[in-house]
Amino acid sequence: MKLFFAYLRQRAAVIIAFLLFFAIFAVSFILYHLPLQAVLYPALLCAVLGIVFMIFDYLKVWKNHKILTSAANFTEEMIASLPPHITINEKDYQDIIIKLVEEIAQLQNSFLVRYRDTVDYYTFWVHQIKTPIASMRLTLENEDSPLSRKLNQQLFRIEQYVEMVLAYLRLDSSSTDYVFKEHDIDAVVKQAVKKFASEFINEKITLEYATLQGKVITDDKWLSFVIEQILSNSLKYTKEGKIRIYMKEPLLLCIEDTGIGIAPQDLPRIFEKGYTGLNGRTDKKASGIGLYLCKRICDNLGVKITAYSQLDKGTAICLDLRQYELKKD
Repeated sequence: MKLFFAYLRQRAAVIIAFLLFFAIFAVSFILYHLPLQAVLYPALLCAVLGIVFMIFDYLKVWKNHKILTSAANFTEEMIASLPPHITINEKDYQDIIIKLVEEIAQLQNSFLVRYRDTVDYYTFWVHQIKTPIASMRLTLENEDSPLSRKLNQQLFRIEQYVEMVLAYLRLDSSSTDYVFKEHDIDAVVKQAVKKFASEFINEKITLEYATLQGKVITDDKWLSFVIEQILSNSLKYTKEGKIRIYMKEPLLLCIEDTGIGIAPQDLPRIFEKGYTGLNGRTDKKASGIGLYLCKRICDNLGVKITAYSQLDKGTAICLDLRQYELKKD
């Protein structure tokens, strides 16, 4: 009905003009004392013909309207299926649409080229920077001193940041390869924890860890990245105390620390890109990217990630792996 009333408003000038002409003829006949029936019959006949014409015209407008309302979902190739223009205005609008579609396509192509160039450059940079990092690590392996241990720790942090860059680049890449296989949870977690062994020792942080039972179908590389990011945050914000890794429930992996915790107002937003909250204002080096990457990767893996925290008491990050529990045939 909305379209019908809109159509009547669009054709209001024609309807008013018809009524005005009828009124002029009727007044003229009355002034000249002519029979009014002589103008009523032709007017009624014209009105019937006009209504028939309007019905056909409305049906044509309805058909065009139906096609045009679906134009929001048109691709560049589908623009050719626009209904043929009837009026000069319709032709002008179609020309504008076609021109805009061509400009958008050019902008998209230009953006994709720049995006690929950027991804290629930083991917190349990441792989190049790994060479001097590996060289420095080999050099430090021959030394065992407080300074070398500290440098090793900082070098490990640099490696983590490099891996974060690579992960960030690969998130939206069409070439990202997720390889899902059956993995033992304990093996995946141990591999991640092993990388932080020296940091646990240097920071004098206790690790509570018992063998984790269960198997999971996942990409171990990406899941390890998530676990490493959570451990890195726990060590970063835990100055003393312990970090506990355990299964809260079957296939519900939790990493809990006794660190500074997260403010209640910040907790709902910690997985947002670039959000650092109170901790970020305290630690000026916080980027707000780590947990954002974890959330994005967990979404890709089909893993639910949640956080529980109390300010000045600690934080627990849990990974729900239960949707990947193997079903027996």
